[in-house]
Amino acid sequence: MKKYFAMFFGSFFVSIGINGFIIPHHLLDGGVIGLSLLLKYTFGTNIGLTILIISFPIYLFAWFYFRMYFMNAIQGLLASTLFIDLLAPVHSWWHWPVYMSAVWGGLFIGIGVGIMLRNHTGTGAIDLLAQCLASVTSIHVSYFILAIDAVIILSGGFVLGGGSLMYSMIVIIIVAIVTNLIMRVRAIHILS
Repeated sequence: MKKYFAMFFGSFFVSIGINGFIIPHHLLDGGVIGLSLLLKYTFGTNIGLTILIISFPIYLFAWFYFRMYFMNAIQGLLASTLFIDLLAPVHSWWHWPVYMSAVWGGLFIGIGVGIMLRNHTGTGAIDLLAQCLASVTSIHVSYFILAIDAVIILSGGFVLGGGSLMYSMIVIIIVAIVTNLIMRVRAIHILS
């Protein structure tokens, strides 16, 4: 039951971060969400469905080689994509300056991802891939996520331009810091 609460609250926080703060300024997050946002800005695609399609190969890999992670992550993926699409109207509820949106978006997404990862689930394929890589190395999962996210943000900078790039980097740095704090600090017992 605890894991389902974590998926619910984590997905809710991620969805508010994306829809309320990231989308209004055409910023990017990292991972599959970042790729899906880039496709939304470029082609108008549906974020949740795009996340599912892009995630499929990584989940297929996890099914064969990291089945425990697959079983936990598939539920988080479905919950987060559903929440992202259901809460899409949030992007028009308030309008913050871009620098505040980058900070608050990063905080909300970081809290959501941290809650989910702390409870052995995740929001998408990159979280799953990072968990798989962290399980076979001594590198913390948040560092894998930061590295992958940086590559996606830099790629997105070519499409969206330099202004979005700087603020998108702020988003992923804050997401990484908050996720790392929630994962490491024993005093934080958010649904765990």
